[in-house]
Amino acid sequence: MSDTFKLLAEPHAVSPFHAGELAVQERVGVRELAHSSGIRGIRPSMPEQHRAFFTNLPLMVLGGVDANGQPWATVRVGQPGFLSSSDVHTLHIAGTTLPGDPLADAWKVGSLVGGLGIQAETRRRNRVNGVITAIDHNALTLNVSQSFGNCPKYIQSRTPTWVPSLLSAAHQQTRYSRQLEALDQALIEAADTFFIASVNAADDAGIARGADVSHRGGPPGFVRVDDAATLIVPDFSGNRFFNTLGNLAVNSRAGLLFLDYIHGDLLYLAVDAEIIWDKARLSEFAGAERLLRLRVREVRRSPAALPFTWSPVEYAPQFAAFNIAHHGA
Repeated sequence: MSDTFKLLAEPHAVSPFHAGELAVQERVGVRELAHSSGIRGIRPSMPEQHRAFFTNLPLMVLGGVDANGQPWATVRVGQPGFLSSSDVHTLHIAGTTLPGDPLADAWKVGSLVGGLGIQAETRRRNRVNGVITAIDHNALTLNVSQSFGNCPKYIQSRTPTWVPSLLSAAHQQTRYSRQLEALDQALIEAADTFFIASVNAADDAGIARGADVSHRGGPPGFVRVDDAATLIVPDFSGNRFFNTLGNLAVNSRAGLLFLDYIHGDLLYLAVDAEIIWDKARLSEFAGAERLLRLRVREVRRSPAALPFTWSPVEYAPQFAAFNIAHHGA
């Protein structure tokens, strides 16, 4: 079967999905299930428990687009309370922009934002997508167009401890390159978590138009480095909405963020993504339902930028069957 497929029009006006998401759902055979779940679970406003959840977080992962149309995944940090909500449609994002943030100067009124609040120690995560309506110094005000929760699958449990002195110590310059250096490859090959930002900014995307940022987890080594400019990533069973793959079906550019939980480094990657549907390839990755081939266009590494220390990892129960030691933990 061809790797390309026709984007489908959605007959249901209330659908929260755009044509790319619908096409992937159709190909996988879950379109009706996703529609039923989506109209119930994807809301145009934040429920109270999500608003309270955000206020307790010391960091939030953000996805957006720079002036050249490149999506990036990045992170804002702060003492709990740096995220706040004045009403069910509004999320205020203050906090600290970390060194080397590729979106630090990109935000403006009208910018598309995908937000992921993740509490790794409890394996809770909630998402918001929307548009910036105001900027006050470094603080963003987001009008929420989509709000939904995700299940705890694939989240590795770690407890962060805020160390504000690390902010002032983060003075090393961000390194820029066009391909992965050996230190970058080692971080990726040992990683059990990363974040991916994608976007569909097309006008015909309707209410589903926007940026998105998602969590990806796996046993250490689940991201394979083929060479200094190519990664292969398994796509495991998820909520069947296919927000990320749906965006990539219409816009192949994506942004990745890897966190070094030991040294505090942040590794940002700008990539072009290709969805691999060939079932014969799936045996290369246990549990994979699809693969992503990611071709690196730009690398940014910010040393010791993250102002946290982290407890030892407790791997997600979905990976209990994996030989973690074999994968390099």
